[in-house]
Amino acid sequence: MGLVCRLLEERGIATVYVATGRDLAAQVKPPRTLFVNYPMGNNFGRPHDAPGQTAVLRAALSLFESSEAGVFVDYPVPWGEPFAYAPGGRVIGRGQ
Repeated sequence: MGLVCRLLEERGIATVYVATGRDLAAQVKPPRTLFVNYPMGNNFGRPHDAPGQTAVLRAALSLFESSEAGVFVDYPVPWGEPFAYAPGGRVIGRGQ
């Protein structure tokens, strides 16, 4: 997605990349990145948590206020419980 963001920006469309993979986002260097330290696939938070999802969205939209290229911001709200990825893409540490 970060590469898509770069291409859209080159065509005059502002973008924000909400990323769960810090290393990949750092390599691709999208114009604006909000890094959320959440399990992959949960970029905007937990299912059915409208207030939490809205907070992530607001944080992402606030990055449009910056005209500085290469903005990379860490979202300050933690997932709330430990998680890790196992080989094969399984998420462990969520009561599984």
